[in-house]
Amino acid sequence: MKLRRGALRAALALVLLPLLTPAGAVEPISVGLAIAGAAASALTGFISYPRLYCYFRECCLQRHDPRAAAALQQNLDKKLFGQHLVSKVVVKAVRGFLNNTNAKKPLALSLHGWTGTGKNFVSKIVAESIYKRGLQSKYVHQFVATLHFPHAHSINLYKDQLQSWIRGNVSVCPRSLFIFDEMDKMHAGLIDSIKPFLDYYELLDGVSYRQAIFIFLSNAGAEKITEVALDFWRNGRTREDIQLTDIQNALSVSVFNNKNSGFWHSTLIDRNLIDYFIPFLPLEYKHVKMCVRVEIESRGYAVDEDIVSRIAEEMTYFPREERIYSDKGCKTVDAKLDYYYDF
Repeated sequence: MKLRRGALRAALALVLLPLLTPAGAVEPISVGLAIAGAAASALTGFISYPRLYCYFRECCLQRHDPRAAAALQQNLDKKLFGQHLVSKVVVKAVRGFLNNTNAKKPLALSLHGWTGTGKNFVSKIVAESIYKRGLQSKYVHQFVATLHFPHAHSINLYKDQLQSWIRGNVSVCPRSLFIFDEMDKMHAGLIDSIKPFLDYYELLDGVSYRQAIFIFLSNAGAEKITEVALDFWRNGRTREDIQLTDIQNALSVSVFNNKNSGFWHSTLIDRNLIDYFIPFLPLEYKHVKMCVRVEIESRGYAVDEDIVSRIAEEMTYFPREERIYSDKGCKTVDAKLDYYYDF
């Protein structure tokens, strides 16, 4: 670093030299060349320094930025509603994994719940906490079952392509993030092709996958989550009383035995390679109102509580008798706002 500082001082000195020397005492062309040479040397030295290089261009994250966990916690607290289990488990799991310099396997999180409860939103926030460009980062890879794996007759081809894709990207960046959306629509058996990458291997064909992160999103298991939440509500207990231990095992079993799930009889579950099954609780009326307020504010409008209430009341709720939970979570809030505001 001393050499780089010296080069920078030399460049600055040459830049200032014409200002400190009487006119005509120095040949302009030779000074210009000297300035250019010294400045280029200093700049080259600084750009080769990893931190500065990565400031201008995206780099694979080899070391964890301690601020990332704080940003993750802050964003979840501020933007995610009614999901105390999600905030707690995701922050602890991601922070612990990123801080672990000797992980034995990749981190695998499986997010489950009804549509509109925040699964995609959380995966987006996790991506942004690791890479500034978030889902747009070249080190973050998102797969959508109905888009990338649509045909059941091509499952063997998909398996080969998926393995090649993961192997190639982790070879380039060990800290790659893979997000699998619509796991409940994925063909059974396909996801088992990535089992070797999630297992406790130090190296596979010379490649280590232990720094990678895998996130799975699924509606499967939502019924079991609702069942637990309703039991707590009917027994006079709040949703915040629900602990991960009250639901995680039942959730994993439900997903494993669900024939309409990409995890049906999956070796990923059978071999305990999913680190956390994270339940997204169904959202209540008050949570829908929170979503409406945030969306209004994000568009730069003052919050009108009358409109907030009207939009929340327009949503449909279940069970039919109690009408406790929104059947679409906060998914249609954005579209409903367009009706009330002339954007």
